[in-house]
Amino acid sequence: MGRGILRIYLGAAPGVGKTYAMLSEAHRRVERGTDCVVAFVEHHDRPRTEVMLHGLELLPRRELEYRGSVFTEMDVDAVLERAPAVALVDELAHTNVPGSRNAKRWQDVEELLRAGIDVISTVNIQHLESLGDVVESITGVRQRETVPDEVVRRADQIELVDMSPQALRRRMAHGNIYRPDKMDAALSNYFRPGNLTALRELALLWVADRVDEYLQQYRGEHNIRTTWQARERIVVGLTGGPEGRTLIRRASRMAAKGSGSEILAVYIARSDGLTSASPKELAVQRTLVEDLGGTFHHVIGDDIPAALLEFARGVNATQIVLGSSRRKTWQYIYGPGVGATVARESGPDLDVHIVTHEEVAKGRGLPMARGARLGRARIIWGWLVGVVGPVLLAVVLRSMEDAPGLANDVLLFLFLTVAAALLGGVRPALASAAVGSMLLNYWFTPPTHTLTVQDPENLVAIVIFFAVAVAVSSVVDLAARRTHQAARLRAESEILSFLAGSVLRGETALDALLDRVRETFAMESVALLERRSDVEPWTCAGSVGPAPVTRPDDADVDMPVGDNMALALSGRVLPAEDRRVLGAFAAQAAVVLDRQRLVGEAEQARRLAEGNRIRTALLAAVSHDLRTPLAAIKAAVSSLRSDDVAWSDEDEAELLEGIEDGADRLDHLVGNLLDMSRLQTGTVTPLIREIDLDEVVPMALGGVPEGSVDLDIPETLPMVAVDPGLLERVVANIVENAVKYNPGQEPVAVAASALGGRVELRVVDRGRGVPDEAKERIFEPFQRYGDAPRGAGVGLGLAVSRGFAEAMGGTLDAEDTPGGGLTMVLTLTAAPGGIRAEAELPARATS
Repeated sequence: MGRGILRIYLGAAPGVGKTYAMLSEAHRRVERGTDCVVAFVEHHDRPRTEVMLHGLELLPRRELEYRGSVFTEMDVDAVLERAPAVALVDELAHTNVPGSRNAKRWQDVEELLRAGIDVISTVNIQHLESLGDVVESITGVRQRETVPDEVVRRADQIELVDMSPQALRRRMAHGNIYRPDKMDAALSNYFRPGNLTALRELALLWVADRVDEYLQQYRGEHNIRTTWQARERIVVGLTGGPEGRTLIRRASRMAAKGSGSEILAVYIARSDGLTSASPKELAVQRTLVEDLGGTFHHVIGDDIPAALLEFARGVNATQIVLGSSRRKTWQYIYGPGVGATVARESGPDLDVHIVTHEEVAKGRGLPMARGARLGRARIIWGWLVGVVGPVLLAVVLRSMEDAPGLANDVLLFLFLTVAAALLGGVRPALASAAVGSMLLNYWFTPPTHTLTVQDPENLVAIVIFFAVAVAVSSVVDLAARRTHQAARLRAESEILSFLAGSVLRGETALDALLDRVRETFAMESVALLERRSDVEPWTCAGSVGPAPVTRPDDADVDMPVGDNMALALSGRVLPAEDRRVLGAFAAQAAVVLDRQRLVGEAEQARRLAEGNRIRTALLAAVSHDLRTPLAAIKAAVSSLRSDDVAWSDEDEAELLEGIEDGADRLDHLVGNLLDMSRLQTGTVTPLIREIDLDEVVPMALGGVPEGSVDLDIPETLPMVAVDPGLLERVVANIVENAVKYNPGQEPVAVAASALGGRVELRVVDRGRGVPDEAKERIFEPFQRYGDAPRGAGVGLGLAVSRGFAEAMGGTLDAEDTPGGGLTMVLTLTAAPGGIRAEAELPARATS
């Protein structure tokens, strides 16, 4: 069974008539005898839409209960079991109620299509996923229900249901869309004329792009190369010269005369990278064409006219804009030029405009010769082998008594020609072929010492030698050039692979990247320069190497990155073919710099947010947790100082005890606040020394009630390297916290054990525990878990404890207690070779 056909009615806004059009299509199909059912249609109490449901088969919906309410959704199983030819499914972007077969309705539709059922559906332009931000900026409303663009693009048929904003607002005012109580709010908010006009244009443009995709697909399937002038597309051919700006502006004026025209600027570079184009000028022209609403394209092609025409026909362009040639008169010996060739070969379907400019006939740079890549030494050796070599060979052969024969002489001269091609390229090889032919004719073909040839066979041999020499030298030179290009492309691919890998890995070391640039291009120094505007001086964002330049103008090579950033290199002038890879490095350097700054700003913002949160929590703590014991102390002191009440000794003792308890609470709270402040500012400096746990832990249990803790520290436990004062504070905080949340049936267990070079102290309670997602949150400052009462602390105990533990080189983590509860695990570093001293207290004690 084949896949079903999807037809979508696309609208710009609710109420344009998508559902009505869908139901009308269903009635037409039913009248033609098509098996058509309504799988899910929502009429929203609109009378005209509800009437259209009459006469159509409605499938039952599935009822789902969610949060105490009952909702209805499309019953996919019922539709599949009914297996109609066509199913109507309204609101393609709808999100199904939790518990449904699929999360989204378009996924339900996909199941129906896979089952071979044709589906007719509806969707509004604002529900397309890619347009969410655009619609929000227009209407101020963020659409929560969306459908992927690809789902709609894959539809076999898309029909736009259009309506003018004025007609839609009239329909709204007549009560055909919303109930009267919602009408005024809708008309003054979402359904404003400006909003509807913008949404309508958005829908029209999206459908137009979809139609253009259909057209391109059809032209490709039928191999249609001629231009169909359904839409004005103007291609601007750029050379990288300063005349490009004039061409772009001229094309923009031409496009402005026709609505919907497009501008496509294209720069064609040779595959060998040899070009006289200015990268800085190309960057400016790219920005200009994008500012004018066009697009910039970079195309590789050795035959520039053919590549330009191929690109223009590929995008179904109607016009090509080129500049008048910058060649001087004598340079036309190289050919008629790009403009003349394009105009001659464009055919009747493409109009070619030649635009004059200020650079006409001012000359242009010639392509760099291959000799620049081979090097001067190789070229000299090529000429020596190609010109001097045949002369020396002729002298040697003439001095031999037994001549090897004309055939072998020809082969020896041919060998020198091939060697000259390998060393110096095709020109020394051609010279070698010419010199060798003359020497063979003069010295080795009778009559000798003349340039005449008596035997026709010898003449044929010399001609064949020259032809073979020319052909072989050309092939060898071509192979050498291809080998050079392959080696270069491999090196470029490795470099680009490194850059791509650094992007994926998120590497942010700017100095490392600049050092890689210096190493790759063998430069003395590399600097990344930037400035805020064109009138401000350049500043160095990063550099490597001695004496980096401070201005791009002072560099041997500068690669612009946008308008206000440049990569400046000193050491030597790079050939044009190296600038492509250098441009990739420059772009990556800008990305790395931006990433570094964003990371710094994010860290600064995080610190500010953390500081603000701590300040807010501290104010809350001061306003309540610190004021509560102060209020109790003040009340007790005021009572004791009162003259009109005669307090008994028991009452005075109780009031004094309340004052002491309040002072202790204040001391504990202020101590935790000061400790947290020290941790935040990084001023905690532990004094590490070796000590036994049983010397510190019992002292930390002084603040808990007797019998609430069961202590178990083995005698064989090694000593630990800690700060005794900090360790006592850590143990006291976590034990007091455990006792506070322990229900009381069993005492809190404090047990120690050794594991390798670590010592673990476990504090185990049998409280209600902490879920996994909150185990890290309880160590954050000013955090109380659950329903801890106010006045029970400011939520700093565990945060201070973890901070002190980490300052001593240890860790503090929370684990679940088997059977229920929470276990705090304090891990400390065992002293190297520490020997346990005799315990002053019993190994097992109850406090």
